[in-house]
Amino acid sequence: MQLVDHVSIGVPDLDAARPFYDAIMSALGAAKVYDRPDALGYGERCSAADTQSSCLAVYLDTSHIGPNRRHWCFKAASRAQVDAFHAAGLAAGGRTDGDPGLRPHYHASYYGAFLVDPAGNRVEAVCHCAAE
Repeated sequence: MQLVDHVSIGVPDLDAARPFYDAIMSALGAAKVYDRPDALGYGERCSAADTQSSCLAVYLDTSHIGPNRRHWCFKAASRAQVDAFHAAGLAAGGRTDGDPGLRPHYHASYYGAFLVDPAGNRVEAVCHCAAE
């Protein structure tokens, strides 16, 4: 079961967020589906014919983003994709919040990486598969 249908992340500056989200979503294989003055979209929305997809929207939102435990985690198909997500995010203006690696306190094969976007939102990529 895929639990999340879609998620929205708010950022105060889409021009600063665009290179970051373009880079990390591309590293995870998620296509950009729209780029509007007030929002960016990645992935695919569900429909009656496709009930398995998911979508990320990055919206213009000038609200303050303070320190918190909230984060958004994206599934990666491989550990190499997790590595690529992290490298792409750093190259596009993000900062690390946890280098790629095993997190055995979650489970033995949990391989994740954590980033903070240019606005301060925390994002993660994870691969649950055993080593390739």
